Amino acid sequence: MIGIVGAGAFGTALAIAFTREGRPVTLWLRDPTTAAQVATTRQNPRLPNTTLPDTITVTANLADLSNAQALLLAIPMQSLAAFLTQHALSLPKVPLIACCKGIDLATLRGPTALLTAARPDLPSAILTGPSFAADIAHGLPTALTLAGNDAEPLQNLLSTPTLRLYRTDDVIGAELGGALKNVIAIAAGVVIGAALGSSARAALMTRGYAEMQRLALTLGARPETLAGLSGLGDLVLTCTSLQSRNLQFGIALGAGSDFDTTITVEGTATAKAVARLARNKQIPMPITQMVADLIDRTVTLEQAVASLMSRPLKQE
Repeated sequence: MIGIVGAGAFGTALAIAFTREGRPVTLWLRDPTTAAQVATTRQNPRLPNTTLPDTITVTANLADLSNAQALLLAIPMQSLAAFLTQHALSLPKVPLIACCKGIDLATLRGPTALLTAARPDLPSAILTGPSFAADIAHGLPTALTLAGNDAEPLQNLLSTPTLRLYRTDDVIGAELGGALKNVIAIAAGVVIGAALGSSARAALMTRGYAEMQRLALTLGARPETLAGLSGLGDLVLTCTSLQSRNLQFGIALGAGSDFDTTITVEGTATAKAVARLARNKQIPMPITQMVADLIDRTVTLEQAVASLMSRPLKQE
């Protein structure tokens, strides 16, 4: 049995994908009332237009995960530390796999570091890469990166005919690729929302990728990881598809429009965390800093554009 903690869109989609191949899944929701509703109706408002198969067990009791072979934690990055503080010792003794993207604002740590700190006795990994929950739920071909030590058994357990996992032991590269691309996607959305043109978006994506590499390689990532699914692949998806919440948020930011505050946009907190991390490491990341400043409203859009365009000329 595969255990999934968190019934947002991604966690629910993974549950559907696994059960489609005959693998039993137990899906944990925090709220007992919501869990009972989802169990009865087989509908989850977080993932519209999909029906949960009867083979998915929906629960609000962590003890129901005791027989899991692996536990996927599909919890937003900024909520992961609090969940682990409250529940880490109640989790079964199986590999823990983070299914979130970002950097914790309080500690500047990635998800696997939080898992290891909470349960050092358990193997940890991260599942990341270019994917939308609706595509996974509907059985559309998707490829992801599974990063961790000795990840091959988990790769075999979690891969399906429509969900292809590539493994790597470069956890730092996989985590940072997934986190940083959200920041660049917000910036790409700002370009669209402000009607700055396709040329500007292409330039921003390219220079944003350079920023991603600059930080990740300094922190020990391998360049081929950043060029893979969890880096460049995810960057392309989130900077070009309107299904991306980070891109949608950036469009609203660039256009000066309101954005639904109930929608989780991981890149907003990540931008602030990465800007702090880059300053601590003395790594220049002007696009990331621009996004953080725009979110905090410490600069105007006009000032941000002028600042980027007036930087000293340099060799690429």
